[in-house]
Amino acid sequence: MGANPSPFATLLVFLAFLAVAAAAGAEPPFVGVNIGTDVSNLLPPADLAAFIKAQQIKHVRLYDADPAILSALAGAGVSVAVGVPNNQLLALGSSPATAAAWVARHVLPFHPDTPISAVAVGDEVPNALPSALPLLLQALRSISSALSAANLSSIPVSTPLPFAVILDPFPPSQAYFNQSLANAFLLPLLRFLTDTAAPLMLNLYPYYAFMQGHGAVPLDNALFKPLPPALEEVDPNTLLHYTNVLDAMVDAAYVAMRNLNVTTVPVLITETGWPANGSRRDEPYATRELASTYNSNLIRHVLDRDGTPLRPEATPSVYIYELFDEDLRPGPASEASWGLFHGNGTPAYLLRVAGTGGLLASDTTNRTYCVAAEVTDRRALQAALDWACGPGRANCSEIQPGQSCYAPNNLRSHASYAFDSYYQKEGKAAGSCYFQGVAMVTTTDPSHGDCIFPGSKQMNVTVAGMSAIQTSKAGSGSTFRLRLRTGIAHDQMIPMILNILVASILSWSIWC
Repeated sequence: MGANPSPFATLLVFLAFLAVAAAAGAEPPFVGVNIGTDVSNLLPPADLAAFIKAQQIKHVRLYDADPAILSALAGAGVSVAVGVPNNQLLALGSSPATAAAWVARHVLPFHPDTPISAVAVGDEVPNALPSALPLLLQALRSISSALSAANLSSIPVSTPLPFAVILDPFPPSQAYFNQSLANAFLLPLLRFLTDTAAPLMLNLYPYYAFMQGHGAVPLDNALFKPLPPALEEVDPNTLLHYTNVLDAMVDAAYVAMRNLNVTTVPVLITETGWPANGSRRDEPYATRELASTYNSNLIRHVLDRDGTPLRPEATPSVYIYELFDEDLRPGPASEASWGLFHGNGTPAYLLRVAGTGGLLASDTTNRTYCVAAEVTDRRALQAALDWACGPGRANCSEIQPGQSCYAPNNLRSHASYAFDSYYQKEGKAAGSCYFQGVAMVTTTDPSHGDCIFPGSKQMNVTVAGMSAIQTSKAGSGSTFRLRLRTGIAHDQMIPMILNILVASILSWSIWC
């Protein structure tokens, strides 16, 4: 147990809390989405803007400042955090004139019709491109100065950092920044963020904390699901209870900043999410069900403004990684499956976010489909398919050879499409998904690839339009966006969380 803090120390901490609340609480926290463009059939900019608007998404982050997308979002009421790719840091950090030209080209023509909410300079530079660190801070300053010269000093400038810059993050009360970065880079960065009222941008992934914890991190704790009191994570120094891993990560960042005498910089979570698919052997927890649970609970957690145990008055805003599956990304199988939607605009999985103010029209809580049951008699299933496409007048044209839902060419897949067509045609009436017991109702969208089931909500975009252009990243000549979500900090979670769990169990036994 740590020593009880003095009244003076408690007052200082309380005043620091108020300062952070003033800095971070000017606007309510939001949930936005990242838009990666490593998608084989990325929506054309106009259709992408219509899709974002239809989904009632109000905040997006682009990894570059794509002019076509920014133009298409004009007047859509969507705030955009634009990015500077790592391959541009050398030029921007070496020449204030180049930074001014970048602002003149990528911000001034679009703002305020397309509100630019922030500029994210580089991405995980300490891991992805450490040789650029000496120029990163100068690039931040030059872009900030160029924005100020254009009377846009209200647009914050920061850089997304990996969680690996924080060491000993659990328990949060003893977290600190990597000493090799603290004095030379992080402290000057935090002073810059303080002077410009900009946030500390962090990419935080409880998924990797759980995967690398080898059982030390409870799955429910990573998913924002309640735990029995005896299993809650308790910081032995503060006795604060952590009901989810993300809050513990955020508080570790606040403590690390406080150790450098920085207490007024808020945290902005520029990436967080959970993959919906992966290698069954190496990534067994990359599933649609768990991705839905994590992102649904994340959205509710942020919009409920619960804050964190250390800073209950300051709820960080987040950008979910990501809007679309990026099927062109190399690496583990999960790399292509972080999206809320497939590239064709159909939901990747069910989101349960009803009652959160309309965010994400992909909330399919009340959407149901009719598909073939898991175990059925083949002859009965064939008879039901024949009836649905015949007397039942279901639209079975899409399961004919050469059409979008012909593959996979098997009885169960074709029957599922026909059953759903009939079910939707009948208005989901009672008994319309029976088919002599070989069908069942599901809330999981059975659409796959280019095959869109009748029950999937159709957006005002066409498949032909989707394939009409190349990705914006290819058009802009940007380099591949390296994503380094693993790091030292995640490896250090294991012994720290074990200590927390032991302290929690001891505390629980004492009080019981």
